Amino acid sequence: MANATLTNVTKRFGDGGDAVVAVDDVSIEIEDGEFIVLVGPSGCGKSTTLRLIAGLETISDGEVAIDQRVVNDVKPKNRDIAMVFQNYALYPQRTVHGNMAFGLRMTSDLSDSKIDERVEQTASMLSISDLLDRKPAALSGGQQQRVALGRAIVRDPALFLMDEPLSNLDAKLRTQMRTELQELHQQLGTATVYVTHDQTEAMTMGDRIAVLDGGTLQQIGTPLECYYEPSNAFVAGFIGSPSMNQIEGLLTSEGIDTGAFAYPLSDEQRAATEDAITGDSITLGIRPEDVVLTDTPDERTVELRVNVVEPMGSDNLLHLQKDDVEMTASVSGDQIVSGGDTVRVRFPEKRVHAFDGKTGAALFNRERTEQRPPGLLADGGEHHGD
Repeated sequence: MANATLTNVTKRFGDGGDAVVAVDDVSIEIEDGEFIVLVGPSGCGKSTTLRLIAGLETISDGEVAIDQRVVNDVKPKNRDIAMVFQNYALYPQRTVHGNMAFGLRMTSDLSDSKIDERVEQTASMLSISDLLDRKPAALSGGQQQRVALGRAIVRDPALFLMDEPLSNLDAKLRTQMRTELQELHQQLGTATVYVTHDQTEAMTMGDRIAVLDGGTLQQIGTPLECYYEPSNAFVAGFIGSPSMNQIEGLLTSEGIDTGAFAYPLSDEQRAATEDAITGDSITLGIRPEDVVLTDTPDERTVELRVNVVEPMGSDNLLHLQKDDVEMTASVSGDQIVSGGDTVRVRFPEKRVHAFDGKTGAALFNRERTEQRPPGLLADGGEHHGD
């Protein structure tokens, strides 16, 4: 097992003034055994970053090290990595066994019997032992994905690289494979870098997630850190589904004036905006699930019109509007609300965020509280009372 480090890594395509910067001064430390997810919208540089680690692209500036060895000039086959591609990249003329064994035959001096043993062990781990004599055309999408994973696992690499490996699967199978990948990672304990544009995959799979936009690293942290404590408005809007409501306004002596309503800030929140001055652009943020329907008016409530209701089963998504302000609220599915209704909502003081209107930097984030399930102790034992 090993770790990996990216230090001030930059990738430019082209020369001079026409150069396109795909990855801009990215630094990430990937710990031994860690599952780290690179996430962001299309064109953000996440796949290019993965290819730089793999050696499939040449680094313009900076260093990539695997297990403390700088590999900038090391060929991909000598980096001790294994890569799983989005399109599986299986050899159609070879059987499952042949696909899984091919890389070992080309890059190792293992005997045929040892290679067969590794393939059979890995196939058993992935529950595809009965498919070893089939060719890819006779496999379902999920089975092909397992074969692609198996081909990487048999290599026993220092580092796994996965480039959107689940994007070609249907929604149900994608959810199933997410769980299987996490279980595999726990079994293998090998550092893994996983690329996806799906923030749900990032939140559910990663020990840490690295959020990129425009080739620049916006934030790296645990999923909950990025969710509750986004470093800027981009991360706040990208992480979470439905995305965070972000309402533009101006800073006043008492709070934030959005035009449609005024939101008062507490003394603590006002202190967090002390570098801003009255009249500065500021963005009020609140996640849909933190918006509360209420019958009781106060200084932190506002009446809005319900434009559309989206029933989601356990929840209803309410699309709300007042003047030019539009927002979404997620409420319990048993709360009966119809399009055209007027509702009163509260933005609880401890659940709002604020971002600099010009730079997008977080000025303050909502308070984060964590509770253990009742009856459980820190060591996982049951609590039976005093």
